[in-house]
Amino acid sequence: MDLVITLLYFLFILAAVVLIIVILLQEGKGGGFGQALGTSGQETFGAGARGINTFTAIVVGVFLASAMLITVLNRLHSGQSGVVDSGSDVVPPETGEANPGAPPAGPPSAPPSGPPSAPPTTPPNDGK
Repeated sequence: MDLVITLLYFLFILAAVVLIIVILLQEGKGGGFGQALGTSGQETFGAGARGINTFTAIVVGVFLASAMLITVLNRLHSGQSGVVDSGSDVVPPETGEANPGAPPAGPPSAPPSGPPSAPPTTPPNDGK
């Protein structure tokens, strides 16, 4: 299982790098990074924009599929369940109460010792 997850991470990172490069090579309205490389950037993926758009869509599919598979396999491997699977009756382990929004039932904290400090007074600055 660890080998499959490692291979998926490798595929995920490879797809991310290829996706960055392919998106930068695409010609936008302003020319883009593909214009800076001259015609070699466009010739890499064929003469038309249809080829580079299809290649980008395939790489996006591989990127998303590997991300979802990594998530599913990591959850199965570690035995964790999601928020939807756990239900809504979650009891915090430290309080034992059913109301997780309530403050902890410990002793109240003491106010800080010493005299209260007054805010510093500064004379108004009217720009003179």
